[in-house]
Amino acid sequence: MTVPTPSEHDPDHPHAGSPRPAPGEQPGTGPAAPQPTPPYGVEAGYGGEGGPLVRRELREAAVCAVAVAVVGIAMGLLWLWLAPRVPLYNNGEVVLFKDPEGEQAIGAEGVFALLGLAFGAVSGLVLFAVRRRGGVGLVVGLALGGLLGSVLAWRVGVWFGPETDLPAAARAAGKGATFDAPLELHAYGMLLAWPVAATLVHLVTTALFGPRETPDAGAAQPQDWES
Repeated sequence: MTVPTPSEHDPDHPHAGSPRPAPGEQPGTGPAAPQPTPPYGVEAGYGGEGGPLVRRELREAAVCAVAVAVVGIAMGLLWLWLAPRVPLYNNGEVVLFKDPEGEQAIGAEGVFALLGLAFGAVSGLVLFAVRRRGGVGLVVGLALGGLLGSVLAWRVGVWFGPETDLPAAARAAGKGATFDAPLELHAYGMLLAWPVAATLVHLVTTALFGPRETPDAGAAQPQDWES
């Protein structure tokens, strides 16, 4: 009686020259390929390593915006002090411009724009001096804070300036009297002077004088492949 030998084509019978499967590995299959990892070691989802970074950027943007916007109170008081007054005349019936050809109204808006440029340049330099490394959150906070500061300066100048109710101001001045017109800002584009100047100054100073990242000496150098 002869014992049947296994067939050469039997897939379940390992050949003499074939490697034996590792423990836990199914016959006929290779080793499991490693799972790809996300680049830079950041796990998917908000709870990965990118979560604290995003929260830090948002926190820096909020702090920077609030700190810059509060300075708008000082700009509003300076605008109230430096802006030329527009004289009005009460003839008892209507309120007229005492100097119809005067340029005081345009001068007041020009002073506001110049103050916005100055405050923007100073705030951009101060932020660079405090945080030289820069960052997206700081730039966004600087621009947003500059815009809010401009709006706050405008409203402070109007609130603490001459009376905005012309009939009440005319009655208080009396017939034949001259009084000042309220501060007004008709060109709303002047509100962008502060954020634009601050952003440009900060980006330029960061690009010229910011810290440079030196390459890691232990980093792997690219290999030259010979043809």
